Amino acid sequence: MPLSNFSKSLLFVIVQFACLGLIALTGPLFPSNAVLLVLELLGIGLGIWAILAMRIGNFNITPDPLNHSQLVTSGPYRMIRHPMYLAILLTTLPLIIYSFDIFRLAIWLVLLIDLIFKLVYEENLLSEKLVGYDRYIERSFRLFPYIY
Repeated sequence: MPLSNFSKSLLFVIVQFACLGLIALTGPLFPSNAVLLVLELLGIGLGIWAILAMRIGNFNITPDPLNHSQLVTSGPYRMIRHPMYLAILLTTLPLIIYSFDIFRLAIWLVLLIDLIFKLVYEENLLSEKLVGYDRYIERSFRLFPYIY
């Protein structure tokens, strides 16, 4: 039996938060290595910038667009369609590198895969809901500038 849209959305969020929780519980939250700490702080900064550009109340924790959603193309959204997902990856990758083991790497890879599936699903919903989203796709990167 196929999952409903609500079930898919909820599953993406549960996997995401389970991975974040496991990463937080299995190692330090701040690396003592300066380069890794800067990368983590850049990820946190990108996340804050993305939230401010999107405006609190205009985004949803699930990939489902809100009824009053509007297309945002300013701030980090000028170049990246999913800067909050990139922020999560940039914030957690230094934690994996700093306190590396295979289990933690596997958790991070599950998080990466979950976010990729989540953003593809979200983009399908946004293309249906938001006028101009298809044109926005043509001039922006999904997650990693100049790569994907």
